[in-house]
Amino acid sequence: MIPSGQIFIKPRNIRIGNRLLSLEKPLIMGIINVTPDSFYDGGMYQTRELVKMKAGRMLEEGAAILDVGACSTRPGSIEPDEETEKERLSVALTVLRSEHPDSVISVDTYRSGIAEWAVKEHGVQMINDVSGGNQDPKMFETIGRLRVAYVLMHMLGSPRTMQDNPKYSDVVNEISLFFAARIRKLTESGVADIILDPGFGFGKTLDHNYDLLARLPEFRLFERPLLVGLSRKSMIYSVLKGAPESSLNGTTVVNTLALLKGAEFLRVHDVKQAHECIQLIDQIKL
Repeated sequence: MIPSGQIFIKPRNIRIGNRLLSLEKPLIMGIINVTPDSFYDGGMYQTRELVKMKAGRMLEEGAAILDVGACSTRPGSIEPDEETEKERLSVALTVLRSEHPDSVISVDTYRSGIAEWAVKEHGVQMINDVSGGNQDPKMFETIGRLRVAYVLMHMLGSPRTMQDNPKYSDVVNEISLFFAARIRKLTESGVADIILDPGFGFGKTLDHNYDLLARLPEFRLFERPLLVGLSRKSMIYSVLKGAPESSLNGTTVVNTLALLKGAEFLRVHDVKQAHECIQLIDQIKL
């Protein structure tokens, strides 16, 4: 719990690559999945032309960062080998650097070899690691050496096992302990620009997810930017008795709650709606 009366400093900017991005207003990370089996848009963006069109639309609609993933992390998924992940990413990253050379690109991977290749060969400025360094012990040293921004996400177990009856004594406190230990290791490895993601849906039950959302301000004690990835997830459509395809309205509702509770980044499939959400919230002088 946040100590009574404690004041924490809200991050005002973050360095991503050679840019200093302001956090005075929340930023949008647009999801580009180049996998055949992602839970919502698997198989939709596996050609150069489709990646080009998707990225262009997201940037026009207000995305500050494009997050490219080639390894599905849906519950129960089986990861591809590293070469397959690299081949999938290569198509997308080549297109993005050719068509949108000034864009800020993140790669969603838990493999240090992929991270190093993406930064050196394609100028990627951020690594989004769903495992928080647990899947690859070389990740923190690699990020520190590369001097790129890093999304530290919490996941219980692995994508294959994370939803096998996840249990916590207190989900927020346990994730806070995880963040504290990992931030220490990251800073010791020379990583300065760290974004925290509590990992909605990654080894959490429905109740865990909504507890995290309600208590999101408690992560403010780390004085690091907060990212939430709620877009079209089962915590929305399981409540509404729907499916990912029918969960846009629910996504907007939970994104609104996350913004009101201090999230600096929204990771979304639908950039236009997230941007409108931010614009409207900005009219409320909190």
